[in-house]
Amino acid sequence: MASMQDLLAQRKAKQQILEPSSLPGTLPLERILLREQDTRPLNLDHVHALTESIAALGLIQPIAVDEKGQLLAGGHRRAAIEALQATDPEAYTKWFEAGVPVRQYEFDADIESELALAIEASENEKRRDYTSAEVRDLADRLVAAGYHHTQGRAKKGSKALLPSLSAIVGKSERTIYRYLEPPKTEVVVTSAPVVEDGFSSQALATVRSLERLLKSEPPEDIVKLATSLMKKLEREMKNGSQHSGQS
Repeated sequence: MASMQDLLAQRKAKQQILEPSSLPGTLPLERILLREQDTRPLNLDHVHALTESIAALGLIQPIAVDEKGQLLAGGHRRAAIEALQATDPEAYTKWFEAGVPVRQYEFDADIESELALAIEASENEKRRDYTSAEVRDLADRLVAAGYHHTQGRAKKGSKALLPSLSAIVGKSERTIYRYLEPPKTEVVVTSAPVVEDGFSSQALATVRSLERLLKSEPPEDIVKLATSLMKKLEREMKNGSQHSGQS
């Protein structure tokens, strides 16, 4: 039976495998190899959107590979870079002259296929969650590169913003659209003063407060001040009522 130390050592070793190596940071595209086990079909619309966005922004999320350069996660990104190489050599050279950014894991996916699947799932789970501010920043950069934020189907030859952003950040176009909506300005609605017999509710409340004060038999100086203030308010309210009636 394995000791606790052995179990901890095995767990630590497995964790080290699951962490990508720091070397290398890039690989030439031709050295990022497809695996025979990975037979999932590509979504061509997704590839097309990624190709356009990578041309404008470069590769934001590195591709995951094993120690031999076999693909673990990022098949659509690899296909998009390959399409960019064929259709826009200038953009390809700009972003990938030094190689394609990768995260490389130190194991052979052909030998440890279960671990390859685990890392594929792990890569998908830890895909960064972009904030609305980050999405708007990416949108600004794409617009500067000639993308258009239009409703409905994009015109022929135009580069649509929403599909590309959706492909980059992994969120639906509806969510992206919501992120790009201008912040709503809060409208503060103030109600008009309630008027009773031509008097504002605030003035009436003040008079009634003064009346309660006088009933409490305060000192003589307070009585004089409160009485004077109450008479002044009553005169002003009376004058205001007369003006309101004339209008």
